[in-house]
Formats: sequence, structure tokens, C-alpha cells
Amino acid sequence: MADKAVSASGEDDRGALSAALTEKVLAEIMNMLEARGIQANPVQEQMLNSHVRAMVMRSLTGEPLPEIDKSLFDEISADSMVMAEKVVNLLDNLPIEEAYLLSVHFEVAKDNNA
Repeated sequence: MADKAVSASGEDDRGALSAALTEKVLAEIMNMLEARGIQANPVQEQMLNSHVRAMVMRSLTGEPLPEIDKSLFDEISADSMVMAEKVVNLLDNLPIEEAYLLSVHFEVAKDNNA
């Protein structure tokens, strides 16, 4: 019985840490977007939030991403990649491939301003 209590407490701690990290990362992303005059629409924000939550959990659990073909991201702007790399560097245990996936959110949001 004590094992379950410890396990539940550990999951609660991880959940609280995940929520705090997600909030911190999203705030940093919003600052970066605002500084560049980029405004995500509500659907894009929801997708970004979901991705960041999953990314934070992967950071905490060490869950790997599937292999990614980097050539699929050749058309992503350098600015979007720089922003994504800065975000990924806020967290531990994340491979650079996370930045490729994250950069798509930034690139799509830029199109709102075109």
C-alpha cells in the first residue's frame, strides 16, 4: 500500500513540475513571438500548447521521438529554427529533432502576418 502512495506522490510531483515547466516554456515562446510581431491564432495556440506539454513530458521521462527526416524541414526559416532551438535548450534531455518539429509552429504562425 505504501508503494502506491509513493508512486502516486511521485506522479503528482511530476505532474506539478510538468505544468510549471510548460507554463514557463509557453511564456518564453509568447515573448519570442511577440518580440517578432508574430501572432498565432487560437487553433495554432492550442496546437502549440499541446506540443509543448508533450515536449516537456518527454524531457522529464526521457521518452524518445521517432526518427525524423530533417530534409522535410528544409523550407523552415532560420529565424523559426533559432527560436525553436532556444526553446528546446530551456529543457533537459531533448534532442535537436524537437526543434525541427517545434519550428513548424512558428513558421505557420508567421503566415498569419503575411
